[in-house]
Amino acid sequence: MKPVAFDYVAPESVDAAVAALAAANGEGKVMAGGQSLMPLLNFRMARPSVVVDLLRIPGLASIEKNGGTVAIGALTRHADLEFSDVIAAKLPVMAAAMPHVAHLAIRNRGTIGGSLSHADPAAELPMLAVFYGATIKAQGLGGRREIPAEDFFVSALTNCLEAEEIVFEIDFPILKEHTGWAFEEVARRFGDFALASIAVSFALLDGAIADARVAVMGVADTPLRLRTAEDALNGARGGAEDASQFAKAVRGSVSPSDDIHVSAEYRKNLIGALAEKAFAAAWTRALGEKA
Repeated sequence: MKPVAFDYVAPESVDAAVAALAAANGEGKVMAGGQSLMPLLNFRMARPSVVVDLLRIPGLASIEKNGGTVAIGALTRHADLEFSDVIAAKLPVMAAAMPHVAHLAIRNRGTIGGSLSHADPAAELPMLAVFYGATIKAQGLGGRREIPAEDFFVSALTNCLEAEEIVFEIDFPILKEHTGWAFEEVARRFGDFALASIAVSFALLDGAIADARVAVMGVADTPLRLRTAEDALNGARGGAEDASQFAKAVRGSVSPSDDIHVSAEYRKNLIGALAEKAFAAAWTRALGEKA
């Protein structure tokens, strides 16, 4: 299929892009890498009157360590995150997750701002934003605002942005003392959308887990931070019983739905199995061993 006719503009500043969206009166769409938007246009699931292409705006593709955070420009491509030394050193869970994002051709074009704004519940970057407690920075007619990642995702394919707002940067906190971490995912085929995924990270204090972080995706309409499961991790000392209790807490924290791919029961059991696997890998890394 082909998209319906639309106007195309390529502004050279965020201010101009916001103005173009405002002029569209809610009928505009932003294009960053185009990997989510173009299929929607071609299947006529999106019918904008104007497409605002951000690629000519300078300064929006960057990865910079800034004190206790890593600031990532919204037009930074997935492949840049995958192969960045800064990401590998400071955000290791993100580095581990990036090879699971679709296929290389898509990672070469897709952008972090586009992925977050698309808000697909089976996409890795929205979950990573929630997992790290990222701050998503957006600009609109009223100026700039900072949005906690957990407030950004409203439901499947829906974010909290106003019609004229544009994401321009995302700040990810560095989990400095977290020596234990893991990312686990299952998809039918490599590159397919995930059936379920989990991210785990924690510090080790006097032989016990502390400051645990846990997030999942594929089991709800938005990515989820599982604080009950984090509580189950804190104080654990790496035994089989701890792993089992953690998996039980993860399963008890999610309520997936049946869909065309798998049943809710299958997905719930899957996320529990991934939790045990992630626990083992994270504990191994926390001990300084290769997972």
